[in-house]
Formats: sequence, structure tokens, C-alpha cells
Amino acid sequence: MAIKEITPNQAHDLLAANTDAVYIDVRTEGEFAAGHPAGAVNIPVAFPDPARGMTMNSDFVKVVEANFPREKKIIVGCQAGPRSTAAANLLQQAGYQDVSNLRGGFGGMRDPMGTVIAPGWASSGLPVSQDNGEGTSYQSLSAKVR
Repeated sequence: MAIKEITPNQAHDLLAANTDAVYIDVRTEGEFAAGHPAGAVNIPVAFPDPARGMTMNSDFVKVVEANFPREKKIIVGCQAGPRSTAAANLLQQAGYQDVSNLRGGFGGMRDPMGTVIAPGWASSGLPVSQDNGEGTSYQSLSAKVR
């Protein structure tokens, strides 16, 4: 089954209308701390690796499962789109039924010439937060697995 793609404005409206929906920001902890959609939680799908660029987070699905039931309405987003597409597929394979991918991510998707082809959350003028505390940070969410 194909993953649903939604725009930043559609995601914002959905989150505002449905308090049970959650936005999972799958970017790195550093990217998340620098700014993310207001109300988002951080569960990185990959970690920076000096030798290889990025390494998949083998605990990604386990941390999501420890914090959110499979019936939960989930929106996943990254910086531009590729990581959240991978995360959405992992969640769907794990049995999550209502997963949407944020087209354009937080920063927007660009073509090889640098032209914006999908605006991101930040450039859409939507609320941004730097909250990274209990119940939001990867450290607090992943603690439920250990």
C-alpha cells in the first residue's frame, strides 16, 4: 500500500483538528533541537556516522511502538523527504495503519538546480518550536525501550 503524502499546511490542519494525531520528526537529535514543527516528537530514523554519512537507527520501530499504539494517526517528517519516506515504510511494515509522509519535510524539497519543488514546514510559515524536553526528546522516548 502506498504511503499517503501530505503538505505542511495539510499536516498542520490535521494536527490542529485531531489532538490524537502525532508528528514524528525523524531527523537527527541536533536537527530537531535547532527547530521543529511545534508539538513534534523526535525519533531519528538514522544517526550521523562519520565513516558512512548516516547509519539506520535499528531501534526506530521499537521506540515508536513503546510510545504509540498501531492505531495512532502518525505524520512523519524529515528535512526534505527521503528519510521520512523510509520511516513511513518501516512503520507501515510494522503494522501501523494510518501513516502520512510530510512532503517537503521541515526544510523543503529542491530539484538538482536548487528550485523548491515542495515547500517545507518552516518556509510555509507554520509554528516552529525548540522544545526538546521530557516526552519530546529522543532520549526521553527511547528510555521506554531500555
